[in-house]
Amino acid sequence: MLDAPNPAPDSGAATAGALARFKVLDLTRVRSGPTCVRQLADWGAQVVKIEMPEGLDQGDPMGGPRNGPDFQNLHRNKRGLTLNLKSPEGVAILKKLVRDADVVVENFRPDVKDRLGIGYGDLSAENPRLVYASISGFGQDGPYAGRPGFDQIAQGMGGLMSITGLPGQGPVRVGIPIADLCAGLFAAQGIMVALLEREVSGKGQWVQTSLLQAQAFMLDFQAARWLQAGEVPKQAGNNHPTSIPTGVFRTKDGHINIAATGNAIWKRFCAAAGAPEWLEDPRFKDAGSRSDNRDALNALIAEKVAARTSEDWVTSLNEAGVPAGPIYAINEMFEDPQVKHLGIATTLDDGAKRQTYVAQPIGLSRTPARIASHPPAIGEHSAEVLREAGYSDDEIADLKSRQVT
Repeated sequence: MLDAPNPAPDSGAATAGALARFKVLDLTRVRSGPTCVRQLADWGAQVVKIEMPEGLDQGDPMGGPRNGPDFQNLHRNKRGLTLNLKSPEGVAILKKLVRDADVVVENFRPDVKDRLGIGYGDLSAENPRLVYASISGFGQDGPYAGRPGFDQIAQGMGGLMSITGLPGQGPVRVGIPIADLCAGLFAAQGIMVALLEREVSGKGQWVQTSLLQAQAFMLDFQAARWLQAGEVPKQAGNNHPTSIPTGVFRTKDGHINIAATGNAIWKRFCAAAGAPEWLEDPRFKDAGSRSDNRDALNALIAEKVAARTSEDWVTSLNEAGVPAGPIYAINEMFEDPQVKHLGIATTLDDGAKRQTYVAQPIGLSRTPARIASHPPAIGEHSAEVLREAGYSDDEIADLKSRQVT
């Protein structure tokens, strides 16, 4: 059993949940914006994903094919509407939809939305209660505002690549698009804050974040080391830069992580490893000494760890109160009993399609997140959304024939 079941929803379940009262217009592409909107959709917000009509769409090369796992995982729980925002009629339809919306999310380059006439000023004029969220590469203004922004560029400029990898290896990217993902998560948080504040003021506002801001913020204590102590962090490989000993060690049949930092855990680790003599070694008497003699200590630990299996070490160290864990490939991770218990993978089977998705990592006791519908086909709900906005069937057919929708 790979995943936790997510039963097919009953009628209307796609809009059930903690955020069901909010209507969201999703103008986003690729990853950072869709990540933001997914946070709203999974808790039941009424999301309409707006895309160019098929004949006019230039594709989404960074998002992969529509039926591929990346796109599918990002765009669940949405309805789909096609709309040509390069045409005045398409913009007029968007503005009509905005009058009844709570949130608009976009991740165009800053100049694009203003050129199209769908920037914050344009749309908030239609609905002063609108929360308008923008995600960009480098910010909405400033010397780099016009640059195209991509995750790896932000990882480099945000300092992350300088501290990732083995010492002396040269810059290394992280194995996930962390700047994209964090920018999306921060945008969703900003939207939630703005919606809460709107309950007091009755007014919407413009929420802004960027890949560069998100990446710099995620440096966290590494950034604080420079800002507050004047230290420039360097690559430390699999060793924790400040909590020692913490790192990767080869076992008899693989690799594990061990985190034996702090004097209490260090003492428990020495006992569990059968090395009480380490406690008497002046090189390792306190945290500072262990840091100064990191390489010598790691060599001693490596020799011990190599003699036993990963499972043996993980079990015995955890029983002794020493943090330790296996290092999984992704397929192995999903087979772990705790991962299964938490429902990190969840399957939606609505009778027509069965698909497994990565579930939300946040639990709410009364109104949990749900994966209630698969990603829409392009324009799948265009007629439905337009009817709700007051358009007649004849008007809808005419708009489609002229590729406005």
